[in-house]
Amino acid sequence: MCLAIPVEIQSIENQVARCRVGEGETYLDASLMLMGEEVEVGDYLIVHAGFALRKLDPKEAEETLKILRDMVKLTEGAGSEACSF
Repeated sequence: MCLAIPVEIQSIENQVARCRVGEGETYLDASLMLMGEEVEVGDYLIVHAGFALRKLDPKEAEETLKILRDMVKLTEGAGSEACSF
């Protein structure tokens, strides 16, 4: 299953953003090729399959990350692996 997740841009080089996932130490690279608007370091994005799909408001990003954290907590008892959003 694939999940589009909010990330925060840490750096940008050659239309690729290095992004941090939530508050953890997980980072990913996201292509900015599909973005219709300019983005900069500190912006939040929705990323799916390695492509940034749209820019997020910081409040919306945090609310989405909270929902994902809550889902993980609910499934931890069912044997799922821990993650850091």
